[in-house]
Amino acid sequence: MISRRKFINTVAFGLVAAPHGAEALQAGKVYRIGILAGPMPEGRPTSRWAPFRETLRALGYVESQNITLDWRSSGGKPERYPDLAAELVRLKVDVIVAGDNPAIAAAQRATNTIPVVMVVAQDPVASGFVRSLARPGGNITGVTVQATELQGKMLQILKEAVPASSRVGILWVPSEPGREVQAKEANVAARALGLQPRSVEVRDPVDLERGFAAMAREKLDAVQIHASQLTFAQRVRIAELAAKNRLPSIGPPQWYVEAGGLLSFGAKDSDQFDRAAQYVAKILNGANPADLPIQQPTKFELVINLKTAKALGLTIPQSLLLRADQVIE
Repeated sequence: MISRRKFINTVAFGLVAAPHGAEALQAGKVYRIGILAGPMPEGRPTSRWAPFRETLRALGYVESQNITLDWRSSGGKPERYPDLAAELVRLKVDVIVAGDNPAIAAAQRATNTIPVVMVVAQDPVASGFVRSLARPGGNITGVTVQATELQGKMLQILKEAVPASSRVGILWVPSEPGREVQAKEANVAARALGLQPRSVEVRDPVDLERGFAAMAREKLDAVQIHASQLTFAQRVRIAELAAKNRLPSIGPPQWYVEAGGLLSFGAKDSDQFDRAAQYVAKILNGANPADLPIQQPTKFELVINLKTAKALGLTIPQSLLLRADQVIE
């Protein structure tokens, strides 16, 4: 069932995106959409991709009828993306949908002609994916999550949840494009809030164990988890390590809290996938990605896990609870 909001959006968008009249899609043609995704348990798309598929269907692009979705999963290993992107290019897909920065970087290297739609791009200009947000200028367009700008807000929420905190860990993955810019911004934002940041670089699951052990030894008060292929694939383990070491934590939108983390804040995940699907539909209907401005998020979500708070012996301020979009009890 499609929501009232999505119905209104898709009706308006459908005036330009849905197949009709002289500008209709080629009769009988099945368009191929290649998707570079993160970990997919049992080879099946995760629920994160449900809004993407629902929006395509609402706009008249139906799997096994006029579109085929060619899924390629990194399995949590971003180093696989270049081969997967090259494979999609060989399949001559009509559009590549890239889920995150490593996927976008791989698609960018693999082709400069096939349109690429970003879903949760983090700082696409600083990462070198597009010339500007208003005028992408190449074959890449899509949706950004404004990750750099959100660092201060995330740390502000973390400090509000743990008022006595003074030293905070910034856990990030330096091997992925765009992450260094975010880590630097987090350090600046932490100091502006009167916090002393401690950079914790991780490159593999073993580094996670070492990083949390170091934060525990140094008696840090809290930790901010940055989005990446590694932290998404290891989200349950990260939440476990944070709990084990008595570290209140904040991570990327919703999936971190659902895995057991304390707090999450960021662009609403489902909205990102919804709007990426709209751009795919526009491109299939003839739009040039160079002319489609990068969309910035308009909806943000704060999610709080009270079960985790209780386990940490932490009382979440009522002011924060009242602002939460979702509270897990």
